[in-house]
Amino acid sequence: MNSKIPATVITGFLGAGKTTLIRHMLANAKGRKLALIINEFGDVGVDGDILKACGNEACGEDDIIELANGCICCTVADDFVPTMNKLLSRGQRPDHIIIETSGLALPQPLVRAFNWPEIKSQVTVDGVLTVVDGKALAEGRFADDEEALAAQRAQDPNLDHENPVEELFEDQLNAADMVILNKSDLLSEAERQATAAELKQKLRPATRLVPAQNGALDLSILLGLNGQAEDDLHNRLSHHEMEGEEQHDHDDFVTFIVALPPQKDRATLLKTIEKTIAAHDILRIKGFADVAGSDSRLLIQAVGPRLNSYFDRAWQAGEARQTRLVVIGEKHMDRSAIEASLKG
Repeated sequence: MNSKIPATVITGFLGAGKTTLIRHMLANAKGRKLALIINEFGDVGVDGDILKACGNEACGEDDIIELANGCICCTVADDFVPTMNKLLSRGQRPDHIIIETSGLALPQPLVRAFNWPEIKSQVTVDGVLTVVDGKALAEGRFADDEEALAAQRAQDPNLDHENPVEELFEDQLNAADMVILNKSDLLSEAERQATAAELKQKLRPATRLVPAQNGALDLSILLGLNGQAEDDLHNRLSHHEMEGEEQHDHDDFVTFIVALPPQKDRATLLKTIEKTIAAHDILRIKGFADVAGSDSRLLIQAVGPRLNSYFDRAWQAGEARQTRLVVIGEKHMDRSAIEASLKG
C-alpha cells in the first residue's frame, strides 16, 4: 500500500464549495506535490484562481487536467482512465491526486474505476470527501442554485443518468468517508446543530461530519484517511443498489419475509446470509436485526453478493426488538430451503 499514490475524490453539488476547498488545499500543501483532475465543465471550468494557485511548487500548470467532456462517471472509459494512465506514466509522479467531480457525478462508478488493473496497481482512493452547502440544506434545498444545477444537466451531452437530485445527494453521502458541512458560518448555532443532526441520520456510521467555513480545513484532516474506497464499495452502495433495481418483470420474482429470533452476534448472522445468497437465486435481502449486546438495530442490505450492514439507530422506547428479513428473488427459488438456511 505504501507504494500506491493516494487519491482524494471530492464530490458535491455545484456551488457547495468544492473549488474553494481545493484552493485551500493547494495553498496549504506543505511540500506535497499535488495533481488535480477537474471535472466541472462548460462555463464553469477551471477558474483563474485555481490556475494562479497552481503556479507554485505544490502544483504546476502541467499538474492540472480539466475533463470538460461531461460528467466524469459517464465518461470513465473514454476520459478518466486514459487521463490517469497519462498522469501515472509521467517521470515525476505526484504525491497525491485530487479529483473534483461534476456536481452531477455519481461517485460510485468513479471509485469503481480505480479497480481497473493499470490503476489499481498504482493508486488507491485515500478518501471520498462530499461537500455540502450547509446554508442551502438548512433552507430545504440541496444546492444554493438548483436552477443552475438543472442547466448543468441540460448542457451535458454525455450524461446518461437521470437520477433525481435527492438520489444524487444520497449517493454522494453513501460514498463519503467525510462529509464537509460547508458555509457553516452562515448558520446560527441552532441551525448548524439541527442541520448536522439531520445529516448524521443519513450517513454511514464510519463517515465523519466536519463543519467548515470556506473549505478551510487542515490537510491533516482531509488527507491520510486510508479509506481504500475501491475495496470498500459493498459498504458504499448507490441508491439504485440499495433499492435493488433489477431488469425483471414484476411477475418474474417474488417477495417474502423471514422472521428470526434475536441474533447472538452480527458476524454469524452475516455469514448465514452470505451462505444463503450463494446457494439460492436471491436478488436481494434487506431488513433489520436484533443483535445481543447492542442497543441499536442492525440494518442489512444485500444486493446479489454485495452485503452491507450497520447499526442505523437505537431501538425506540416501546418498539418491539425483532429480526425480520425481506427476501426478493426469482419465482422459482426454493422458499422453504431459504427460510431453513436463514434460520440455521
